[in-house]
Amino acid sequence: MTTTSADPTLPPGVGAADAGGAVDAAAAIATAYFDGILPRLEEHAARLAAEIAEVDALTAARIDDIVEAHAHQLLDESAKGVYGAGFIATVDLLTDTASHLSWWQGPDRRKLVFPAESVKQGIDYRELEWFRIPMTTGRPHVAGPYVDYLCSDEYTMTAAWPVRVGGEFVGVAGLDVLIDTIEEALTPPLSALGVPLLLVNGVNRVLVSTDVRFSAGDVLRPERIEILERRASARVDLAVVRLA
Repeated sequence: MTTTSADPTLPPGVGAADAGGAVDAAAAIATAYFDGILPRLEEHAARLAAEIAEVDALTAARIDDIVEAHAHQLLDESAKGVYGAGFIATVDLLTDTASHLSWWQGPDRRKLVFPAESVKQGIDYRELEWFRIPMTTGRPHVAGPYVDYLCSDEYTMTAAWPVRVGGEFVGVAGLDVLIDTIEEALTPPLSALGVPLLLVNGVNRVLVSTDVRFSAGDVLRPERIEILERRASARVDLAVVRLA
């Protein structure tokens, strides 16, 4: 029998035990959604590493040739909301350019090409969260939500998986999912649990919220609000949070 909780963060009639179960259920819902996407990215990262290792002198054109088929296969996951996919090379991996983004996106699967005069040509990817964290930690990372001015110009989540050849970091395999797609998939089942919850990434940026105090894109600051429960994903840096 459910015991009414004195916890003001819980709806009437919802007890602490129910809340704990809701956090576990929310973690399972989020895991099931991302397990439909991220293992494919991990698989492509491993295959890219193997193919890159076979080439002595990598050029931008050669890396594009290698990556294109992988990007299109990831875009085949459009039912899961994958909007863009590709590979971003680390600095000085290629012989003819300092850095390079091999990327395809959208319903027409067009290759992303920056005009020669574009300021995007000079971007140091090492400064961007979705590149920097896999590079420095060796772990996959989910970045966002953020407005992706580099690729889609949409409110986006980017998942990035480090690619290593002979133990050396050579870049990241990545994919984009539009935040609207994630919210449409996850907000209804999370809301149905009846407990206000957040889904946050590894830097505490909110991906999905059923807590009226937060919206997608907000940053959760634990020093300002008490976290009652947190369930982290074992595979990637996402967590479900219930707040005081």
